[in-house]
Amino acid sequence: MTEERKTHFGYSLVPEEEKQKRVNQVFHSVAEKYDLMNDLMSLGIHRLWKREVAKKTGLREGQSAIDVAGGTADIAILLAGLVGEKGRVVVYDINHDMLEIGRRKCIDRGIVKQVEFVQGDAESISFPDNTFHCATIGFGIRNVTHIERALGEMRRVIKPGGRVVCLEFSHPLNPLFRALYDIYSFTVIPFLGEVVTGNRGAYTYLAESIRKFPRQEEFKQMMLSAGLKRVKYYNLTGGIAAIHVGVKI
Repeated sequence: MTEERKTHFGYSLVPEEEKQKRVNQVFHSVAEKYDLMNDLMSLGIHRLWKREVAKKTGLREGQSAIDVAGGTADIAILLAGLVGEKGRVVVYDINHDMLEIGRRKCIDRGIVKQVEFVQGDAESISFPDNTFHCATIGFGIRNVTHIERALGEMRRVIKPGGRVVCLEFSHPLNPLFRALYDIYSFTVIPFLGEVVTGNRGAYTYLAESIRKFPRQEEFKQMMLSAGLKRVKYYNLTGGIAAIHVGVKI
């Protein structure tokens, strides 16, 4: 009899096959208020972080990109501005509700020609090898069950010389700042989640999942283990978030 494999869902240990279902339930419950909560939690700073992601892609007009776990299309909209109407941006997400929010945003902005929406699993991306010039993922990598598998898939679908760019909540460098951030994360954020979305648990999971995510150097090593080269990371706002960039050689 084989032992049941478990993984973290926040601070809880759950069977691996259950994690994705639970994550889907979280995002289904908060999809309509997801963007509003991001603005409230970060005081809008997340938008500056996402602009940095776009800069780090190195994308040029006419090129292509896939934004994995791209849901509400914040990053995809920025990438579309870089590749232009002759380029291609795929928003790839496992959650239908999040994709619908992103689709509506792109329609509202008149960005429909070069952005397409595909539902699928980050651990098994439904595109051939060497399809895109870049793959991005913003605040999504910590929600997958097997992080290195997802990183390997993003590496697989980009062309040689292309970049994988990961934006994720990380670990503040200053101990005092880290302590204050912990208080904010475990009190203010769940309270906002309850008031705005009616789901305190979803934002308790958010705070817990951030704490369980690997530190900057450890995640760098995970990207290297997934076959990416020249991996660098850039701390944002004192390490609250970080952008990791790796290249496919």
